[in-house]
Amino acid sequence: MINATFFHAGCPVCVAAEQQFAQALDPARYAVEVVHLGQDSSRVAEAESVGVQSVPALVIDGQAFHINFGAPLSALK
Repeated sequence: MINATFFHAGCPVCVAAEQQFAQALDPARYAVEVVHLGQDSSRVAEAESVGVQSVPALVIDGQAFHINFGAPLSALK
């Protein structure tokens, strides 16, 4: 099983990306965790440590993939 984490801030861009990307991953192959950084700012450092610079972002097996641009991580601190 491949771990995937979808980081977002709850904005409309983030919600749309979650619906299109995070939910589209095959649950038989991917264990997807959705993290709302606007509600759980304690995880911002974790997102930064894997290379997330803005949200929404999908991290698959430690590799950050940025999707569109909703907010920089600095706005969530």
